[in-house]
Amino acid sequence: MLAGLLTGLVAGLIAGWIMKGEGYGIIWDIILGLLGGLFGGWLFEQLNISWGGLAGTIGTAVVGAVILIWLFRLLRGKK
Repeated sequence: MLAGLLTGLVAGLIAGWIMKGEGYGIIWDIILGLLGGLFGGWLFEQLNISWGGLAGTIGTAVVGAVILIWLFRLLRGKK
């Protein structure tokens, strides 16, 4: 469980930096990272893309979190 939270935190922080923001705070970064991992895992499965190891897990979560942040900002009307 701790490894999942740390992976989510790292993915959320990286996604926040990629999206040119300072993040949403540590809790929201973890939540976005975890949700990004779920969404990215589902998306990559649909596209038949597979990454292995810890780097792949974090990369998948980052891609998913970036998409979620983009969608969130799109719905809120922010760039």
